[in-house]
Amino acid sequence: MVSPPTGEPGQVKRAVIDSSAGAIAGCVSRTVTSPLDVIKIRFQVQLEPTTKWALVQRSLSGPSKYTGMLQATRDIFREEGLPGFWRGNVPALLMVMPYTAIQFTVLHRLKTYAAGSSKTEAHSQLSPYLSYISGALAGCAATVGSYPFDLLRTILASQGEPKIYPTMRSALIDIIRTRGFRGLYAGLSPTLVEIVPYAGLQFGTYDTFKRWTTVWNHRRYPNSGRAKTEDGLSSFQLFLCGLAAGTCAKLVCHPLDVVKKRFQIEGLQRHPRYGARVEQAYRNMFDGLRRILKTEGAAGLYKGIIPSTVKAAPAGAVTFVAYEITSDWLESILT
Repeated sequence: MVSPPTGEPGQVKRAVIDSSAGAIAGCVSRTVTSPLDVIKIRFQVQLEPTTKWALVQRSLSGPSKYTGMLQATRDIFREEGLPGFWRGNVPALLMVMPYTAIQFTVLHRLKTYAAGSSKTEAHSQLSPYLSYISGALAGCAATVGSYPFDLLRTILASQGEPKIYPTMRSALIDIIRTRGFRGLYAGLSPTLVEIVPYAGLQFGTYDTFKRWTTVWNHRRYPNSGRAKTEDGLSSFQLFLCGLAAGTCAKLVCHPLDVVKKRFQIEGLQRHPRYGARVEQAYRNMFDGLRRILKTEGAAGLYKGIIPSTVKAAPAGAVTFVAYEITSDWLESILT
């Protein structure tokens, strides 16, 4: 067995650092942005238009439950109280802990293999293509490992009041009873189709923005003694890089996320005031995109894009900053 280069943690310690830092970063990010995630899901699973302008354009007389972020926020707060904004947060945390732990662990291993070193500086020098591929593969591995919790989170966050499933356990039992264990992976295929470009773009653009910012720092502050991370970036600069990366990835991949949510809530019982329910799922991702475009227009593919983007930007920023800080801290303790 080849010993790691001096100053680099062993494989087991590195895996512990990456998985722990990833899990902590994911929990912090998910809890902070949960209200925006709940609003986004409510928009995505609503078959009726989500804007008043779309209602007028299509000459629809039936009202839509949610027609804007502020209106949705007011309605959720009035009908469900403050806890309504954290509905489904327990399965979300149970999802995000293994998801981010697996994602960052696999990502670091892939980058270490590609760069020939586990050091952050070496990873920063990888080409955007390798960063994209590493992010995409890490996202796929994390998705498969945590998907049932993602499904439960979506169902609990979308059901509204009165609750059909009062607890995560009741939802789990009903899904297994009605759909079997395969039901826990409903929508996995379109999710993997979505996660490849999303995770690839998020990590690829994050590394690109970090590289650009490092070059900018060296030019503007050639002899700066400011406290920075290993990449020469301040925590605020890491925050901005994560913000930009999360926004870019979400804007490109949002239509795929809408289709995924429709697969996940197929046949879900909800109160009639929340509008029509998804009775029959689409054959595949492309069939879903085509049918939504046909029945709901282009706006249907971007339902929830505002809360989704507002959420994705800080979520990406908080995740990356929390990961970098926690990873550096754990590395200083364990190595």
